[in-house]
Amino acid sequence: MIKRSLLLPLLLVAGGLQAQEPAPDLAKAKMTAETVCAGCHGPDGNSPISANPKIAGQHEEYLYKQLRAFKSWDGKPPERENPIMGAMVAGLEDADMKALAVYFASQKLQPESAKNAETAQQGQDIWRAGITAKGLPACSGCHGPTGAGMPVQYPRIAGQFAEYTEAQLKAFRDGVRKNDPNLMMQTIALKMTDAEIKAVADYVAGLR
Repeated sequence: MIKRSLLLPLLLVAGGLQAQEPAPDLAKAKMTAETVCAGCHGPDGNSPISANPKIAGQHEEYLYKQLRAFKSWDGKPPERENPIMGAMVAGLEDADMKALAVYFASQKLQPESAKNAETAQQGQDIWRAGITAKGLPACSGCHGPTGAGMPVQYPRIAGQFAEYTEAQLKAFRDGVRKNDPNLMMQTIALKMTDAEIKAVADYVAGLR
């Protein structure tokens, strides 16, 4: 009886804390998307430029994580150094980032297509099985067989611009991008040649 009497207040407190978290301001997020974000990512997250990622339909948790990574918090340097994105997120508060993540995650992706038939088999082989001789794991192990990814850690990359995916793999390999958990992507990309990166990136663009 005593245990039950202690448990009830704790549950009420926990419920009260959850109830206090405000709902995301999606109207404000939509306005930000259509003004601040649209030039690079499109108003609905379907970027018209291959140098910038399509973020429509991306996992909400992953989008939020990346937005936070571009901003300096408590005087510390950002996890992801990018002058353009750094300037874009400078005026955003944490609540704004959460709302933007929800907004873009709810948009419908307009996927790209694979364009290089000559490297399709190589890209597929690496995606599905990796390269055992080089200790290169299968991409599908983390991003899933269809490239759907996993919230928080692994982004959805199916239908992404091949050029963007290629650029990010090279950035991981060259140590330019370093915000991957446990150096996972940096370690993997170091084992890939330019040709292998290009083949995988093009194959991913055609995944659904």
